[in-house]
Amino acid sequence: MRTLYLLRHAKSSWENPGLLDRDRPLAPRGLRDARRVAKHIGRLGITPALVLCSSALRTRETLDLLRSTLGEVAVEVEEQLYGASSETLLERIRSVPDEVDSVLLIGHNPGLQDLALLLAARGANLKRLEAKFPTAAFAALALGQWSTLGPGDAELVTYLVPKQLR
Repeated sequence: MRTLYLLRHAKSSWENPGLLDRDRPLAPRGLRDARRVAKHIGRLGITPALVLCSSALRTRETLDLLRSTLGEVAVEVEEQLYGASSETLLERIRSVPDEVDSVLLIGHNPGLQDLALLLAARGANLKRLEAKFPTAAFAALALGQWSTLGPGDAELVTYLVPKQLR
């Protein structure tokens, strides 16, 4: 069994309207929420074998706040993940070698939420996931092979939002 972890970047700042979208940093609330999620991930003992991260500043800053809880992990920051659709994300996930047992994907909505809903056929928190996937939301999906992953092939085993960690 393999695990796909999905993490939406934490809340970004709109303080400087002249910045390009990809260059927006985390807001103070985003920093706080990312630290809370990182602490929770650490308590759960989650140590993915591979991290795939969008090239946007806010996703890289979210990753930086998680690094101390992830241990030694291969990290790939990829331009194609910035604003990617669920189809693009699924293609990327399918290219992960099947010997890799777990992947953490840090990205953006609507792609992440759409991907989770495309893959998850069952799970206790599916209705909550359908309703909203806010900034710093975290989901874990149990699944089979990466290479043959398709619609309905996963189970949503964890879904949490920062408000749950306050």
